[in-house]
Amino acid sequence: MTESRSSTRDQLTGTSLARHALEPGSLRLNSPERRQLCQVRGPASMAASKRNLPRRGLSGYSMFAIGIGALLFGCWRMIKWNRQRRRLLIEDLEARIALMPLLLAEKDRRTLQMLRENLEEEAIIMKDVPNWKVGESVFNTTRWVPPLIGELYGLRTSEEVVSVGRGHLWYT
Repeated sequence: MTESRSSTRDQLTGTSLARHALEPGSLRLNSPERRQLCQVRGPASMAASKRNLPRRGLSGYSMFAIGIGALLFGCWRMIKWNRQRRRLLIEDLEARIALMPLLLAEKDRRTLQMLRENLEEEAIIMKDVPNWKVGESVFNTTRWVPPLIGELYGLRTSEEVVSVGRGHLWYT
């Protein structure tokens, strides 16, 4: 078998040598066929005998440029989103400021209604107590003192207190 190889090696010349050189795995790095191919065709034929490997992807510079571009695009989007979010926040605050007098008036109306109902309950409960003045202030001042939670909800049922604490939402 070694004799046939050596005889084949000596017979390879010209186009058959080039064809043999381009077969995958036919020429090793320091094989006699490769040396003979260089002698017959010159060093330019070595390029033809090299393996044709595909590129492995983008170069380092292009990957770096893509990374910088993605970073800059992300920063630009974040700046744009922060500006939009700030505008929305200002709009929400302006709406809240505009609605604040209405909300305070509703809260005061609810408080006065509860105080009136509490005074009616107090009159019914304390009707048999002598020298009891319904609605008399427990504070020694003439200024308005906002009622405490206990004053508003002291005569209410526990379900009513819970419903007010949850904003009149019932969870099933």
